[in-house]
Amino acid sequence: MRIYPAKPKKVYFYATCLVDVFDPEAGLDAMTLLEQQGIDVVFIEKQTCCGQPAYTSGYDDEAKQIALSQIALFPKPYPVIVLSGSCGGMMHHHYRRLFKEDSHQEKVGEFCDRVFELTEFLIKVCRIRLEDQGDPMAVVMHTSCAARREMNVHVTATQLIEQLDNVDLRMQDYESECCGFGGTFSVRHPDISAAMVEDKTHHILETKAETLVSADWGCLLNINGALEYQGKAMRGRHLASFLLERTQRSPS
Repeated sequence: MRIYPAKPKKVYFYATCLVDVFDPEAGLDAMTLLEQQGIDVVFIEKQTCCGQPAYTSGYDDEAKQIALSQIALFPKPYPVIVLSGSCGGMMHHHYRRLFKEDSHQEKVGEFCDRVFELTEFLIKVCRIRLEDQGDPMAVVMHTSCAARREMNVHVTATQLIEQLDNVDLRMQDYESECCGFGGTFSVRHPDISAAMVEDKTHHILETKAETLVSADWGCLLNINGALEYQGKAMRGRHLASFLLERTQRSPS
């Protein structure tokens, strides 16, 4: 069982490649949520990929090089807040496996202990309490496979939404099933991936929710693309942006 520290005064922020490229606003919104908790957020501009694509494709040596380059960017003992359960799983769990019985094992293990997914950190460390300022609405949430099975943060993401008094969180059928993205999986097996996301979008739309939220932009990229292809109006957005919007007071 993970032991959570007291709320720190300063953290590192790891935005992820997909947020950087497709939705930098979500990264800024997540940083604002952290700053609202009285935390100084440090963003290292040289951060790049966590190495997961290389690792899941079997290129361990290349993944280790990437991992060491990223670890070197975060030398101080601050928590590293990751805006994705998938990248969080790579950095918290798989870095350890990559460097097992390696000369870098101790250094890597110390880094892995400091890695937290955003919703996990907000609930378990910050003990955040949200005050909903928005109108009543219904949402449906999708959690990535890694976020659910490696980081167990579908629980903390749900707890955040449940703090919003005017939000009806609706459960989709087969909620825990993969959306079909899987990084390089969607490229190597496009037909299987397309069938999986077709099922996922069907179950999401069946909830009749007004919007979709997720804490992983890889899944959002896949699901939103499928929804657009199908001609559906619904679009998913990152949970950080949704939470910030719901808790901001309108100017009087």
